[in-house]
Amino acid sequence: MTPVELKKDIFWVGAVNFGCHDFHGYSIAPRGTSYNAYLIKDKKNVLLDTVQAHEAEVMAARLELTIPAEKIDYIVVNHLEPDHAGALEYMVRRCKPEKIFCSVAGLKSMAGYFNINGWPVQAVKTGDVINIGRRNIHFIETRMLHWPDSMLSYIPEEKLLISNDAFGQNIAASFIYADQADRSVLTQAIEEYFFNIVLPFSPQVLKTLDLAAELKLDLDMIAPDHGLIFRTPEDVAFILGKYREMALQKPRKKALIFYDTMWHSTELLAKAVADGLDKSGVPYRMMFLKNHHHSELMTELARCGAILAGSPTHNNGVMPLVSAALTYIKGLRPQNLLGGAFGSYGWSGEAQNKIADILTEMKVEQPAAPVKCMFRPQEADLTAAAALGQSVGAALAERCR
Repeated sequence: MTPVELKKDIFWVGAVNFGCHDFHGYSIAPRGTSYNAYLIKDKKNVLLDTVQAHEAEVMAARLELTIPAEKIDYIVVNHLEPDHAGALEYMVRRCKPEKIFCSVAGLKSMAGYFNINGWPVQAVKTGDVINIGRRNIHFIETRMLHWPDSMLSYIPEEKLLISNDAFGQNIAASFIYADQADRSVLTQAIEEYFFNIVLPFSPQVLKTLDLAAELKLDLDMIAPDHGLIFRTPEDVAFILGKYREMALQKPRKKALIFYDTMWHSTELLAKAVADGLDKSGVPYRMMFLKNHHHSELMTELARCGAILAGSPTHNNGVMPLVSAALTYIKGLRPQNLLGGAFGSYGWSGEAQNKIADILTEMKVEQPAAPVKCMFRPQEADLTAAAALGQSVGAALAERCR
């Protein structure tokens, strides 16, 4: 892919990785991803962000199609995570820039990744502006969205926001604009990215959206560092609204059931829980953990207001996949959920209470006690599991009225 001119003398010069399906080592990226970097040609030529280290030469070759590397005057580093700053050292050697800009917190991150002795680094904060000729770059710190060093770069003359990880998605494509994608696929990718990466920082998202409104940022393009670029006022409004919706985490009238099973007893209970939800008029998604990655659960949770987890008792505890999924979900700090626990056991039966304890730690409201049965569930056990589903479903339906 050649450089793409987004606006007059402003180019996308990043890299696309169709083969990336393991994102950051903990989330899947079924459509691949891109590492977006941007060039502004002006009195001072500016490179905003870079790419992963192994894509450095790809980006450099793309950059050379617009301007020789030694003509780059400034490098702006909005975020120091290696997928965006991995090629920074390579580009500093190639460009020998006059200045490198990062946030105040970015200084620590930069020194942690690189030997920056002799680098012309200048820290900036919210409200700082640099003039590059006929344009200005305004910096906005977005601490913990999603690293301490994160910041945005806003070019008011172009109504353009370079947003680093905010508003991104994992999509690799032969095109770069959001309006060129199927909207349902785009929405799915946005939810995957937000609920697996940004979700714990929802309060910061809301603060940033409020700050953008307070600053009266005039936007007709948002260019993130992953995925597709929003290039119309309508698409800008869509992604801003979608982020606010996801960050608010209002309950949705749908439930997520996930479980692992050894001899299908817990699976039978899961189906009974689903029957109870069905009777309460609440749709659901059932996910068997041997078939689904934990990041898929989080994406599904974007559409749910309840979570029901099932496991047999295994070595006096919870099955490994269920334990791992709960640990992952807990770390992402979802809010405003209802839930419950269920499962079978052979002789000790601790798993369900352990799951319930984790749900309690997650501040998940549990309208009914955990359901467990010894060995294979009998009619009374299935009735109890259905009642659990019905209790959670009724409570969720009431909450979503």
